[in-house]
Amino acid sequence: MQMDKSINVLGEPLVTCGDTPVTGFFRDGKCNTCAQDKGSHTVCIEASHDFLEFSRAKGNDLSTPVPEYGFSGLKPGDSWCLCAARWLQAYEEDHAPRVHLTKTHIRALEIIPIELLKQYGMDLN
Repeated sequence: MQMDKSINVLGEPLVTCGDTPVTGFFRDGKCNTCAQDKGSHTVCIEASHDFLEFSRAKGNDLSTPVPEYGFSGLKPGDSWCLCAARWLQAYEEDHAPRVHLTKTHIRALEIIPIELLKQYGMDLN
């Protein structure tokens, strides 16, 4: 698997999203991606209680620990590389979490317009 170039949505080098718990398609702490990343785990979010409940209701429980995969579960305030389509769905249903633009991979723009990301950008607001 060859990783796509590590550039964020602002055209700068991609910054680490989170390592507690470790995140990213490659589990390298960054929202890096490649052709095999069908979910486009490219949006670095700050998890909120509202978003975690929304995600659980949609069948993707991110807050329950899964020790066999070394996953401690997310809690509000944690950073996580989220699938771009899931973020867009959360936005469309009024549950979008805030975004770290410097930590969000440029490939997220294939799914989410930059204007939407900027509205939720923690780096700008």
